Amino acid sequence: MTRWNTLLFDLDGTLIDTNDLIISSYEHVLTYYAPDQYSRDDIISWIGVPLADNFSSISSNPSQVEQMIDTYQSHNLANHETLVREYDGVYDTIKTLYERGYSLGIVTTKRKEAAVKGANMLGLFPFFSTFVSVDDVENPKPHPEPLQIAMTQLNARPEETIMVGDSQFDIMAGKNAGVHTAGVEWTIKGASFLKNYEPDWMLARMSDLLDIVGEAEE
Repeated sequence: MTRWNTLLFDLDGTLIDTNDLIISSYEHVLTYYAPDQYSRDDIISWIGVPLADNFSSISSNPSQVEQMIDTYQSHNLANHETLVREYDGVYDTIKTLYERGYSLGIVTTKRKEAAVKGANMLGLFPFFSTFVSVDDVENPKPHPEPLQIAMTQLNARPEETIMVGDSQFDIMAGKNAGVHTAGVEWTIKGASFLKNYEPDWMLARMSDLLDIVGEAEE
């Protein structure tokens, strides 16, 4: 029987509910750079993709892409307090895993400053021993590099590691890194969409992880 000892998590849409914040931030940018050209569904399809990739699809001017990223980041940071929310059961589950000795890491395509702010807001940051952001890698998810960096920092082996996320890129990155994967049913993309990428498990709630790793209360 596999003894899981390492759990890696995406941040936005997995540990913290930033969906409204992300959509608002994109809408803010589009108001200035591409008004009336993209729908809410378009924006949802961008979630989990690095900002530079999404904005490069809107503008071929590298300088303008950087301006768009800066505009997004400024709006995003300024609105964390009002638009970031907690998912039920996440804090208690993460705290339980931490207290029982599991190695925990965050692997996100978000930039470090905003990611740390979001995790700190809801009291999650102290539970994680590594925090890999898009600023730390050459190749973001779905490339395995972010997960490989996290596992190296945690001295973890792929066969004893689970990647938990809300987007197809989390599941693909996990498979590419040779780890097991868990999708979350509260993904804004829809549980049926995420199931198409064949994660090993789908979590109806974060506490389902305790059953998977054998730590659920009797």
